[in-house]
Amino acid sequence: MKKAGSVFQETYRHYLNQIRGVDLKGIHERLGATLDGEAILIPVFGTPYRVSPASISDSQGERAPFEVCIILSKYVLMCPEAVPPGDDWVTYRGLKDSGPLTVYFATDVERPIVNTFQGRLPALQAAGDSLDGRRPDMELPHDLSIQFQPLPRVPLLLLFNDADEEFPARCSILYQKKAEAYLDAECLAVAGRLLYTSLVKGKA
Repeated sequence: MKKAGSVFQETYRHYLNQIRGVDLKGIHERLGATLDGEAILIPVFGTPYRVSPASISDSQGERAPFEVCIILSKYVLMCPEAVPPGDDWVTYRGLKDSGPLTVYFATDVERPIVNTFQGRLPALQAAGDSLDGRRPDMELPHDLSIQFQPLPRVPLLLLFNDADEEFPARCSILYQKKAEAYLDAECLAVAGRLLYTSLVKGKA
């Protein structure tokens, strides 16, 4: 059986080989990225990463974390021909091919946020602020609603109701439907998990 490190190395090289065939300069605007020589800079929850045919690295030149490498690789490789229209919000279940991962998303993304922040709305708000979360441009009937930017073209909406006398605490994570044009269901699930771990750390 292959060790996790070797599997990551193979996956990482596989994606870099595919990125070598992509015109990064030609697609950077569609991705909301900025040019950096032969590479492009793409922020993940506000933290910039450099994507090139040679590597995916942070601002210090170190290879990005595994989950970030996968998300950014897919984001580049799935770049649509045009920015999709529409801004309708849907639950993770409403995204294409999400079915096999809906239980994971509920138990490993939404439920841990509830377990960590129930009864601690100020702490959740502070953690959201540390990730440059902002109030969405609409009124929502929730105790707390925060919009995040996992990637430039893929916003995410966190809706949180704390426990009261009648109902337990509940968290829902929504994506815009067009997110599925930029990332597959697996990567969108990973982005949700990354939101949780980043909220716990207070930074991405």
